[in-house]
Amino acid sequence: MIKICQGRDGNGAKRIVFSLPAHEPPGRVSVVGSFNNWTPGQHRLQPHTTGRRSATVEVAAGITVQFRYLAENGYWFDDPDDPDVLARPDDTSA
Repeated sequence: MIKICQGRDGNGAKRIVFSLPAHEPPGRVSVVGSFNNWTPGQHRLQPHTTGRRSATVEVAAGITVQFRYLAENGYWFDDPDDPDVLARPDDTSA
């Protein structure tokens, strides 16, 4: 699940929350994309008491975001709920 919110800078930035079930897939998972130069491990999803895990990134206004998830053992995968959510212009909620 992806949630897109207004960023904290007041200049049109967006906060993007990437969220997955706590154990699917099992092991550590990070979100890797254009916002972190495709560097694995920079944005690891952290577990929460809600039964989910998430990571949040903030991107400047007008920046196109591309991403994939990377799980243990080199398993790359797309968002299972809505892989195209970030491609919709001017979306403020998912």
